[in-house]
Amino acid sequence: MRLHFISSLLIFISSYFPLALIFIIKDLDEATYLPKHLCISSVIFIVASLSCVVVLLAVKNINSGLPVKITKVTNKSGDMFTYTIPYMISFYNFNLGDWKTLLSISVFMTLMFSLAYRTQNVFINPVLALAGYGLYDCQFKDGSREKSGLLISKHPFQLGDTCVIEQLSQFLYFVSSVQLKGNSDVQ
Repeated sequence: MRLHFISSLLIFISSYFPLALIFIIKDLDEATYLPKHLCISSVIFIVASLSCVVVLLAVKNINSGLPVKITKVTNKSGDMFTYTIPYMISFYNFNLGDWKTLLSISVFMTLMFSLAYRTQNVFINPVLALAGYGLYDCQFKDGSREKSGLLISKHPFQLGDTCVIEQLSQFLYFVSSVQLKGNSDVQ
């Protein structure tokens, strides 16, 4: 099972929303405070913004899944910082009006997306982290079967809690709610 291509692409683009803002800021004209390349800056901003809105609305609306009991959990939210490496390119001098710069960035970002899509790491997303979602490496019981995978959750949980999860890809799941050991639901 693999996350759909369009979903993966939107998640990937949303993860680089802060980088898009940095590109636009670097393109500002100091006299007018408007982008020097208004058309390109506008397209970058609109695409990145819309992808963020779609992704955040999509994860907010996941409310189904299968209940599983957490048997082991490790917080992997720090892995969301792996997206900081491409941000280094924003510190180089570049011009959004130069086709070679745009082509180079496009090739680089296409390679980054291909790697993220192939490795199913598209959900390691700093925008989701900023929205309060964490990434957890877990083992859990689905009935009598023991499984493991990465869980994305906005809800705190611990060993012994029951999480309602929706499978996104082979080893990636989204937590839609948590039933704590004391039987109270966290939605």
